[in-house]
Amino acid sequence: MGAGIAEVSARSGLEVLVVESSRAAADAGLSRLETSLKRAETRGKIESAADVLGRISVATDLEALADRDLVVEAIVEDETAKVDLFRTLDRVVASEDAILASNTSSIPIMKLGTVTGRPEQVIGIHFFNPVPVLALVELVPSLLTGDDTTARARAFAADQLGKHPILSQDRAGFVVNQLLVPFILSAIRMLESGFASAEDIDQGLVLGAAHPQGPLALADLIGLDTTKAVAESLYEEFKEPLYAPPPLLARMVDAGLLGRKTGRGFYTY
Repeated sequence: MGAGIAEVSARSGLEVLVVESSRAAADAGLSRLETSLKRAETRGKIESAADVLGRISVATDLEALADRDLVVEAIVEDETAKVDLFRTLDRVVASEDAILASNTSSIPIMKLGTVTGRPEQVIGIHFFNPVPVLALVELVPSLLTGDDTTARARAFAADQLGKHPILSQDRAGFVVNQLLVPFILSAIRMLESGFASAEDIDQGLVLGAAHPQGPLALADLIGLDTTKAVAESLYEEFKEPLYAPPPLLARMVDAGLLGRKTGRGFYTY
């Protein structure tokens, strides 16, 4: 997700700085970006992959973000980790007008904003994967987010990046995942019960409901660990049984079967 956000931002002409947790992660991220941009160049979507890459720099120290106007956090979907990062960003980012945004898909923005000294400038800007392809962006202001911050975030998503922003209240899961995650969890429960195979569940939705891919293949793309984390966040907030992660999902995450990123989930890659 971070690589995708960096790519669309650089493709729009912005100067982008990516901060990774290690040099190895930074090198891997640059490799993903180069592959994606060369593919876009081959398909005629951009004129020069090299020009776009030239607008992207990578660092491993958060202090490098001191001069940024907008920071978009896209780390692991873990509340404690994100809260800690926002405390650091509040200290590091020098501009009093800078927006601190989160790409979280489930964690309430209020929990991130209140650990900073500038909650009125904290907002959710939630992209969808793959970022260069999908047009939707959810904008999620908290009760403390300023109207100017929301307007600037909308302008960034729509005018700068050419995305289609929709506005959501600050509730776990926001608009899309409150609808999508119970759907995915229902498919997992159906598989778990022996009702139907993974292939038949997915083909049913692809061929019978015109979905581009089935819910189990989608879970593999999202990452089963992320799917579980979003479900847990939804369940914690709403206490609705439909949001509770099924045992099969929990066991697969425990086993490291996380989907495409590990080579095996509901399918083998």
